Amino acid sequence: MSVGLSNKEIGLELHKWATDLFPITRSLTGPGVRETFRYLKKIIPELSIFSVPSGKKVFDWTVPKEWIIREAYIANKDNVKIIDIKNNNLHVVGYSEPINKRMNLEELNPFLHSIPDLPNAIPYVTSFYNESWGFCISEKQRMQLKDEEYHVYIDSELIDGVLNYGELIIKGQTDKEILLSTYICHPSMANNELSGPVVTTAIARWLKTLEKRKYTYRIIFVPETIGSIVYINENFKNLKKATIAGFQITCIGDDRVYSFLPSRLGNTLSDKAAEHVLKHLAPGYKKYSFLERGSDERQFCSPGVDLPIASVMRSKYGEYPEYHTSLDNLDFVTPSGLAGGFNILKNIIELIENNCKPVCLHTCEPQLGKRGLYPNVSKLGSVNDSVKKMMNLIAYSDGNLSLLEIAEIIDVPMWELVQVFRVLKKHTILSNN
Repeated sequence: MSVGLSNKEIGLELHKWATDLFPITRSLTGPGVRETFRYLKKIIPELSIFSVPSGKKVFDWTVPKEWIIREAYIANKDNVKIIDIKNNNLHVVGYSEPINKRMNLEELNPFLHSIPDLPNAIPYVTSFYNESWGFCISEKQRMQLKDEEYHVYIDSELIDGVLNYGELIIKGQTDKEILLSTYICHPSMANNELSGPVVTTAIARWLKTLEKRKYTYRIIFVPETIGSIVYINENFKNLKKATIAGFQITCIGDDRVYSFLPSRLGNTLSDKAAEHVLKHLAPGYKKYSFLERGSDERQFCSPGVDLPIASVMRSKYGEYPEYHTSLDNLDFVTPSGLAGGFNILKNIIELIENNCKPVCLHTCEPQLGKRGLYPNVSKLGSVNDSVKKMMNLIAYSDGNLSLLEIAEIIDVPMWELVQVFRVLKKHTILSNN
């Protein structure tokens, strides 16, 4: 991010990006995805866009045809468009095939989707891998439909085209990598779709401003499920060799409680770093089981791939009533929510960057007093919390435990221990192992 921006300014900037991207009709493939990438490249010009042809076999999957949607509406007997994709791009079922037909309400009803329990919400429905068509409407709209003839029109194409994904590599001092993945395949939904790409973009821009980075960052923007499968297929060897931590970034823009979904094994550096930060900065966060997974961690953590990928979210996908509906909008996702999500991820990354295995350079306790690090007059209460942190850090600096592990043992935020470690390193008491 731009140096010196306040949390409020960060949030407003991210919300502006989301507002600009919100109207674009995205899907797994097609012009909407490419339009989204053109916008993101203005912010991070180094973002590379790749194309994979329809029909390519990727593990057990096949890259689908490209979907192009130009127009979709339902008109009544007076030729008034009562449902129109131009008013809300959730109105058409994703990957609908073309249709131009007149039918009565009884014939039309099986192709309409609504949510009775959310009468004002338009649901998000797709049919990616089964050729079909349909419209999504609010239950309120559905109840107002009259028993008359309707003109049903979808101007779409399913062609042999390409699937696009984006990749940004930010080099560090080592070839060990942290993977950050988000998806760009949903139409106008703010938390489930746009919070991920805009926060990821902000993280990428911030990472580029760092003078030093220990690790290399592999940042990808992919269509969900098939995109991550394609990416793993194309980069399998490097991902397995280099990835030491990573996060699936989604649903990170509202103001509700933070959520955490661990990797499959639940004991990776990603898991430990994320939970440490959430424990200290977002107490009360909700922890889910990997059994409740639902995004691309399914692919990154699958047997044989086994990448250390976890997810830090605000309201988890599938767990908030607005999910996959038109109610997941730019009022639900807020500047403060986006700024909060950005800062949590930033803190996790900083924690991983600063983690090391400290080793004490002295046998028995070093004499801190002669270095001005310990009170010269010893009396009850003279050893304050800062001295205790220093002594506890020294006590566990055996070269085997990491700063993060020590922080957990002595129950201190690791970012505080980093400052203590730097002081002790300056005084040649501790060193990196």
